[in-house]
Amino acid sequence: MREGWPPDLVFRVKLVIEELGLNVANHGRDDKLPELEVTVTSEPDVLTIHISDDGTPFDPLNDAPPPDLTSSIEDRPIGGLGVHLVRTMMDEISYRRAQGRNHLALTKRRA
Repeated sequence: MREGWPPDLVFRVKLVIEELGLNVANHGRDDKLPELEVTVTSEPDVLTIHISDDGTPFDPLNDAPPPDLTSSIEDRPIGGLGVHLVRTMMDEISYRRAQGRNHLALTKRRA
């Protein structure tokens, strides 16, 4: 990202990619590791991430259960906050299923 994006924004983008990649690896398929493709496009005022995988159809915008944000940390199950984290860190997210693959597009604008 040579466009001079601030370090905190770069950290957030890396965290989003890591979280979504781990979700695909852990939940994408039962028979083998899913094929995962990540593309990051950086323009002066917007950064776009495209993630596609051949895992089980999963729309994180509609299929992910709502996170438990009210229980104490001790009472919450482990996990379940990843999609919520991604949604709060990105400006736009869209999902589509095409040609046997999940396609997720995420956009972050420079503040």
